[in-house]
Amino acid sequence: MPAGALARALQLNRAERDHLYRLAGLQPPRNGLISDHIPPGMQRVLTRLGDAPVAVFAADWRLLWWNHSWAALLGDPSVVAPEERSLVRARFPVASDRGRIAAWPVVAENAEASDRAIVADLRRASARYPEDAHLSELIRRTLDGNQRFAQLWPSGAVGGHGEDRKTIRHPTVGEITVDCDVLADSDADLKIVIYTAVPGSEDETKLDLARVAGLTTAAPNQA
Repeated sequence: MPAGALARALQLNRAERDHLYRLAGLQPPRNGLISDHIPPGMQRVLTRLGDAPVAVFAADWRLLWWNHSWAALLGDPSVVAPEERSLVRARFPVASDRGRIAAWPVVAENAEASDRAIVADLRRASARYPEDAHLSELIRRTLDGNQRFAQLWPSGAVGGHGEDRKTIRHPTVGEITVDCDVLADSDADLKIVIYTAVPGSEDETKLDLARVAGLTTAAPNQA
């Protein structure tokens, strides 16, 4: 098991994680690089969010963790290679991209604002992690291969991605409209993405049906 995955499984804090890396003869991740470590406190919060579809993304919008409800609602991300589980690559694909973090369409209510928010958040990450080669390569390949991203990037906007409303076209229960909220961890720069529906609404019923329908096939990320 990779050191990073073992550190997450043991719910180690950053100091304990770094010690584990050194015991394994490895160099701990530098502070100037994007981390995929989910702190113990965040892991405890995730377990208390109940049946809501929840996922955790890194600063570069790589999908790191998800629960059963997320996989049931959007399709199982484990069928996609880890390096392709990227919201940026999903929203701004280039010709060589094959993987998708959602198995069926997810449509933002205001796609323009949502795209701009993702680009602004990625720009903020590029300033915070200038030494991260993976982030630099993601930006370079997306600028070269996606016209929409290349149009938005020069705007210079910097900001976070906070909330949105999306419609998910689920193959079993049909269209489900959900609110998407993003909770950010300022220290680890991780993003908790949560989907909820209006209480008592038809969308909430469909969300429950999608979760039940996916229980036998969808799997959470145990890394």
